[in-house]
Amino acid sequence: MNARIVLLVLALWPGIAGAQGFAGLGSDAAGFAQPQPGTTLTFPADHGAHHDYRIEWWYLTASLTGADGLAYGLQWTLFRSALVPGDPAAAVWMGHAAVTTPDSHHAAERFARGDIGQAGVTAEPFAAWIDDWQMQGDTLDAVRLTASGPDFAYDMALQAQGPLVLHGDNGFSTKSAQGQASYYYSQPFYDIAGTLTLPQGDVEVTGQAWLDREWSSQPLAQGQTGWDWFSLVFDDGARLMGFRLRGEPDYTAATWIAADGSPTAYADGAFVAEPLAMHDTTAGPAVPVRWQIRLPDRGLDVTVTAINPDAWMAVSLPYWEGPVTFTGTHAGRGYLEMTGYE
Repeated sequence: MNARIVLLVLALWPGIAGAQGFAGLGSDAAGFAQPQPGTTLTFPADHGAHHDYRIEWWYLTASLTGADGLAYGLQWTLFRSALVPGDPAAAVWMGHAAVTTPDSHHAAERFARGDIGQAGVTAEPFAAWIDDWQMQGDTLDAVRLTASGPDFAYDMALQAQGPLVLHGDNGFSTKSAQGQASYYYSQPFYDIAGTLTLPQGDVEVTGQAWLDREWSSQPLAQGQTGWDWFSLVFDDGARLMGFRLRGEPDYTAATWIAADGSPTAYADGAFVAEPLAMHDTTAGPAVPVRWQIRLPDRGLDVTVTAINPDAWMAVSLPYWEGPVTFTGTHAGRGYLEMTGYE
């Protein structure tokens, strides 16, 4: 990895050497823009980068079924971290890609500078890239997704089958009782199909994918150490996004998404995520890999279970990310992300 890029990342992410690097997202962001309630998100412009904000990501996960009948998961993520506000060149870009199978987890990481065209995002036509990892299309409704690592690759086509979904208050997503927030929307209705290239050979897959778009300058409050984030796709076509930000006390929020894309936002306390079983990952710390998820207002009470408990992302800012299944009052598949564990 380029030594200069390493130094820039260290400056942007306090404590990057350990899991508590995510707590650095609660550090002071003087000089950077802060999300404001009442702001109207504008598309396609907001699919692009927001250089006045300190941190931003384009985050896609997919639950897949192979022609071999096995369950797979896929991740493609591009992060933009600004050194100073308002200057597109003064940024570090970081990419993560992964494929998870029931018995293996393959991951890779890329870094890029913001001033040489090595990474970036354009809103129209849409393109997000870091080196040869790309997500691009005429619009965000239909994109091609590619990435590769030392022992995996994928080439996917995605087609949206529903609308964009704004979380929180029309895209203003509160993250703490003190008022920290982000702008946050999703495209949770992608159909996805393509080819995974794995050590055992190529696998044709189909499934559903979920894109999260979020930008802020201080998305966590001081004292919040990380989060547990769930995206669940129900067999009846509805969806749920829910997260728990760990602190004293914890802070939760959720969005129920009807099959037609109509969202209902739930404030702190309505969504409950309780860990049921811990697992000592082979590459990282112990993390909860089975959860009880409840949203009483919707009659939801499900047990969420990781397809592969060892889906630890052993990258510069390590975290757990992998596909899940769930059963109970509802059934389906989804994705779980857990950060800040050590």
